[in-house]
Amino acid sequence: MKKRRAALAAGIGLVAAVAAGGVAFASGNNGGDATVTGVEADRATTAALKYTPGATPHSVERDSENGATWEVEVTKPDGQTVDVRLDQNYKLVVVEGDNESSGDSGN
Repeated sequence: MKKRRAALAAGIGLVAAVAAGGVAFASGNNGGDATVTGVEADRATTAALKYTPGATPHSVERDSENGATWEVEVTKPDGQTVDVRLDQNYKLVVVEGDNESSGDSGN
């Protein structure tokens, strides 16, 4: 009975964490990087779009290049795909051309 209660309590804790938006989920893509979703990814996307007005966001990843925490891939209105790198406070670190976009199809 104790094991059952512990499992129930753990399940309730997980549901509470998800409901509070404190959990980000990752799924692998072909490049081996993990795409992140959730509240933090939404914040990163919103911040990236402030630095690239009119752009279309495609993915959000955890990143460590150039001291960044987040990488948001966007396509600017002129068709150029760039990576917007942000720090842990969602402030701009750098906007760089996306080297991997040449082989991408879709998005």
